Amino acid sequence: MDEELLKYCEDHSGSEDKLLQLIKRQTHLKVLKPRMLSGHLQGKMLEMFVKMTSGINVLEIGTFTGYASIFLARGLAPEGKLTTIDVNEELEEMVRGFFKQSGLNDKIDYTIGNALEVIPNLTAPLDFVFIDADKQNYVNYFDLVVDKMRPGGLILADNILWSGKVLEKNRKKLDKNTAAILAYNEKVNKDPRVENVILPIRDGIMLARKL
Repeated sequence: MDEELLKYCEDHSGSEDKLLQLIKRQTHLKVLKPRMLSGHLQGKMLEMFVKMTSGINVLEIGTFTGYASIFLARGLAPEGKLTTIDVNEELEEMVRGFFKQSGLNDKIDYTIGNALEVIPNLTAPLDFVFIDADKQNYVNYFDLVVDKMRPGGLILADNILWSGKVLEKNRKKLDKNTAAILAYNEKVNKDPRVENVILPIRDGIMLARKL
């Protein structure tokens, strides 16, 4: 999208408060690959989708520095809970600090661990899942959560256009991450348990609704 149009969309999609600005700034100063951070437009969209699903049991796979997590938690119903999972223990202290500042710490269950091992232990029906972790396990994450979704629940997966590399003309060779994204898109598109649409926001989001 044209940068000015993107800025216009962001400027007219609510405001980025001081905490979100702090998380963005600290991520760029202290963390490798800060471009993994969800932007304000995407974050606001996640918050709205959580609200539309009544947001009682929400799961995030891939916390990173907690920017998207804050939006997800803000969308929760009063009795709602966000479970967010990440493997990077080096970021834990910083992220927990952000959650504490958000005033939503009691609504966020932040777990450091392997999501493939944590998810099978989740029992409550899920209303909303946001997948934004290692691409090569996207299919595995989907298979673990889809049967835990309540009917009408939403599964969103980020980076589904993979910088345009889903198109053969935009890549020199088919690397493992691109192959994994292609496999995920094909799987979700053919899975009879969901209906789906790709949203061309930032790097692409696959939205799947549990039937």
